This record gives sequence, structure tokens and C-alpha cells, in this order.
Amino acid sequence: MTAPARTLPDSRTSADLIRAEAPVLAHNYHPLPVVVARAEGVWVEDVEGRRYLDMLAGYSALNFGHRHPALIEAAHRQLDTLTLTSRAFHNDRLAEFAERLAALTGLDMVLPMNTGAEAVESAIKVARKWAYEVKGVPADRATIVVAADNFHGRTTTIVGFSTDETARAGFGPFAPGFRVVPYNDLAALREAVDETTAAVLIEPIQGEAGVVIPDDGYLAGVRELTRRENCLFVADEIQSGLGRTGRTLAVEHEEVVPDVLLLGKALGGGIVPVSAVVARREVLGVLRPGEHGSTFGGNPLAAAVGTAVVELLETGEFQRRAAELGTALRDGLTALVGRGVVGFRARGLWAGVDVDPAIGTGREISERLMREGVLVKDTHGSTIRLAPPLTITGEELAGALAALAKVLTQAA
Repeated sequence: MTAPARTLPDSRTSADLIRAEAPVLAHNYHPLPVVVARAEGVWVEDVEGRRYLDMLAGYSALNFGHRHPALIEAAHRQLDTLTLTSRAFHNDRLAEFAERLAALTGLDMVLPMNTGAEAVESAIKVARKWAYEVKGVPADRATIVVAADNFHGRTTTIVGFSTDETARAGFGPFAPGFRVVPYNDLAALREAVDETTAAVLIEPIQGEAGVVIPDDGYLAGVRELTRRENCLFVADEIQSGLGRTGRTLAVEHEEVVPDVLLLGKALGGGIVPVSAVVARREVLGVLRPGEHGSTFGGNPLAAAVGTAVVELLETGEFQRRAAELGTALRDGLTALVGRGVVGFRARGLWAGVDVDPAIGTGREISERLMREGVLVKDTHGSTIRLAPPLTITGEELAGALAALAKVLTQAA
């Protein structure tokens, strides 16, 4: 991509802007020292005009790349007519969005929200309500089973059932009602489920944990167990869904349909925050007016962009690209095993790469790749994640893998 000409808003450098943030921004993130000013497709550009290949894609929020023309057009068109009504009124974009998203996922009803964490919190409320009204669990006794090393968001309820002490420490007391079992362990799950269980909430692939992929049969086993024990299977596909793994949904790799599906990130096309709880009618049907809401959830701008995202996925093009280029990603990483990479897990255009700790931490490897013009981010320890936009070309992917090989060789 040839970087288009632009005019800087002022003469401040990246270092100036990073220093300016320090006294006024809460330090809840530790970003790489890159100050992005422009982006298009798979490329971003900093304030000095340096270009970088984006191999993170906003933690999958940018599955279709930066400023995808169809999504930008949908947003511009909606900005000229209506942006927000709140759910106090109907709007002319919401029904189509809900209908097409339900059809895409094979489920019945949609509860539109904004962020991924908000979708998870909504699903917790819905699961408990369903347990009391449909399953017959005694009041205030519903439990939800979750997996260790999960990442479902940052609210106090959610971090209360996290096993990451960095996320938990200092934020208690936490809400009761959650049972944590090892991920990818059906025997442990069977032991945890009982007559009080409202739902099993898991990620089909654990993203923040390092793109951890369960054994074949695990998701099908969760589906069979939850059906037999009359509790809900809630699949958090906020990172794994919408084309990332080579299918529309990661659960499709085992031909599983959950009771409740959580979507976000890519659903907003990298333009606005959009999330959704998508579920069977008898599950979401437990909600009644006044019991749950969101001022911005389902707003016309979000619905317009979300509909355009669904339109892109309806073609199947992006799922095919992720599957095909995912083979190239896997082959490239396989070639690096023993050459600085000690292991990896990959599905579609998503990989967790474990680097030899003697070479560097995940943060250090990310900083070295940044200097080579490639942006990635670490997860834990010496693991980095690769999640490029699904619009990346084979040549661009090869360039990123070559940069990783160079960094590993230099550090060895």
C-alpha cells in the first residue's frame, strides 16, 4: 500500500504524545510505543509517517480491516439520517439487523448491546432468569459454571470468576454463584453441574489465555452434557466468532449450536462498539420490559454498521480467506518451531505463539516486531498472538512471518 499524503494536526512526535498521555490517562493499559494516526486495510501509520502491518486487528474487532469501504459507506449513509433514538422508540434499522444476525447464526432472537463485557453480563442475567422461570431453580440459588483461564471482560462480576490474579486482585468482594473448572475437561465439568446450574459459559477457543484450542469433541461434549442436565450452553464468541477461525463461528468446527451465543468486537466493523446476545426464543423470551436495557444498545448507527458486517459474512468470502490463509499461517509457524518458537496453536487466521523464554518475553518480542514494522501483542509470559485482518494477502502474511523469523534469529 502506498501511504497517502496527509497533513499532521501539529508537529508533535510520537514521544511527545506518549508523554502527554501519562499525567491525564488512567494507566489501565500498557500499549506499545506506537501512536497511530491513520489506517487503511491491514496497514496503520504513525504520526511520523512510519507504516506498520497490523497483525492484531484490535483483538479481532477489525476482522474486515481498517475502514472497510462497505462498512464506512454504511456508517456515512446512516450518519446523514439518524444516529440514536434509545430503545424508548423503535428505529428503522434494528429489525433488519436482528433478523439477519439471527439467520446468520441459526438462532431465533437478538438482544443488542454495545461491548463484549455488556453482552456477557446480559447473558448472566438471562441465564439466571431462565433458571428460575423455566428450569425451576429455587430463588437466588442459580449457579453458572465457567472455565479456568477464561477471559470474558473486566466488570466486577466477570473478574470475580477469573483465575487471573492481575484481573482480580484489589477488586473484591465478588458476586457468588460461579463455579470454576479446568478448561477442556469434561469430567470436571460433569462434576460441577447439578440441579442449580443455570448455564455453562465458555469460550470455544480461549483467546486471552493464548489461543487455547480444546480437544476435538470437547464442545460437542459440553453441548451433550448441558442438554442432558437441562442447563444452557453459553458460547462466548466475542473474539473467536465472525470469520476469525475459518467458519462464521468457532463452534461450527464441531457442528455445535449453543443455546446462547455472545458476539461483539468484529460485529461493529471497527467503527462503533456493537455486541449482541443471540439465543433460542425460549431463552431470551424470559426478558420483559424494564428488566434489562441499554441506552445505546441497538442504536440506528450500530444497527446499520452491524447489518453491513452481516452482509459481508453472508457471502462466505471472509470465512474462506481465513481458512485458506490459515493454512499458510500454520505452515509458516511450523517452520519456525525449533528456531525460536517452542510451540503454537492456530485455527484460521488466529494463533498463539510460544516463544523460547530465553529469547524474550512476549512483550519484548512484540517490541522487536514493532521495530520491524509489524504490530502484535503478547498474552502471558513469552506468548504472542497473531490475529491479522481477514483481508490480509498471502504476500503480506508471508512478510509478517519473515519479520518474526528475523526477530527470533537476531535474538537467539
